[in-house]
Amino acid sequence: MSWLVSLLVLSALIFFHELGHYMAARLMGVYVEVFSIGFGKKLLSFRKWDTEWSISAIPLGGYVKMKGQDDSDPTNVSYDDDSYNVKTPMQKIFILLAGPAANFILAFVLYFAIALGGPNILSPVIGTVVKDSPAFVAGLESNDTIRSINGTQIETWNEMAKIISTSEGSLDIKVERAGFIEFKTLTPKLSEDKNMFGEIIQKKMIGISSAGVTHTLELSLDETLSYAIDKTIWASTMIFASVEKLITGDIPAKELGGVISIVKITSDATDAGWMSVLFFAALISVNLGVLNLLPIPALDGGHIMFNLYELIFRREASEAIIIKLTIAGWVVLFSLMGLGLFNDINRLMN
Repeated sequence: MSWLVSLLVLSALIFFHELGHYMAARLMGVYVEVFSIGFGKKLLSFRKWDTEWSISAIPLGGYVKMKGQDDSDPTNVSYDDDSYNVKTPMQKIFILLAGPAANFILAFVLYFAIALGGPNILSPVIGTVVKDSPAFVAGLESNDTIRSINGTQIETWNEMAKIISTSEGSLDIKVERAGFIEFKTLTPKLSEDKNMFGEIIQKKMIGISSAGVTHTLELSLDETLSYAIDKTIWASTMIFASVEKLITGDIPAKELGGVISIVKITSDATDAGWMSVLFFAALISVNLGVLNLLPIPALDGGHIMFNLYELIFRREASEAIIIKLTIAGWVVLFSLMGLGLFNDINRLMN
């Protein structure tokens, strides 16, 4: 059941991406021939609004086939009034950006739904205290709850960690212990830590770990909106940083995952509850949006690149260059997909 849910989630994210392209194309007066979820043999199809809607056997993506625009054959162009080819570069860019934009909007909606449902978040409750650390010297103990730092109320573990890592000088900490309030003063120490990418960094810490205690956030409407916006920005920033680090080699290629990883993690999230599914779906939606903006000719970003060239130089890129770059783009894209699939299988076998 969980694997079925994961495939439905992935298909839904692809659907919204392609729906963005479809709606923008129709708005610009472009005839959409086919709207497909998946590739390969058609399992189900019907015709509505003068477009063929289909579900295909390989659920690894989807596409909107517009009149005069065919990635598999860049020479297949049309100059009819309802063709993609006769639109201005800005109109084409609008159509191309609509797919990734739909993914970002969907992520925002999902994060908003999570916020309405009351997300669970780590409470500022201490689990262990590192011996001889600033917290140990100041007398902090396991199960202490941090209530405020320098007069700022603390509600979550992340709030506390952020204040500590960006602090200057000593900290006045209000602690609740066994129903009583105590006050401690300490100075964070610069120590080695690992970030989310596994890189060694220097960070101000006081030598404590979380007890794993969580509580439900109860948010007002304004706070719900802020939560959704902040999480969407956080996810986008993280994915962009991940792509950059993969390109520069800071993250090894063996860490790249493919569709099997996506399905498996979504399946695991299903077992953990619907809130986890929504959270991971939002993250994957942002992932789809970011990856489609990469300047690879087989992706939206590559087509945007060609249209920016036309917009700047007032002429289209030569057909020969477009064909060569498109072929190269497909080679890069399939190579990345193959590497992700290889890594997925390797992880499963190990």
